[in-house]
Amino acid sequence: MPRIIVDDVYCKGCGICVDACPLGIIELDQKKITDKGYHPASLVDGGACTGCMSCALMCPDVAITVMR
Repeated sequence: MPRIIVDDVYCKGCGICVDACPLGIIELDQKKITDKGYHPASLVDGGACTGCMSCALMCPDVAITVMR
């Protein structure tokens, strides 16, 4: 089952991955704040992820790894 891993050290919460996800299953985690003060992206429905890599390809900080 595909899934994504977001590296909070690099994620600045820009939301580009949220917009890039064709299934709308990535959101900025409003309950979590990184050491730099950002809300990182997180996968909200891991069972729906197809591993299309749209999020990882659009991430300007290379903070997303897609596991297939």
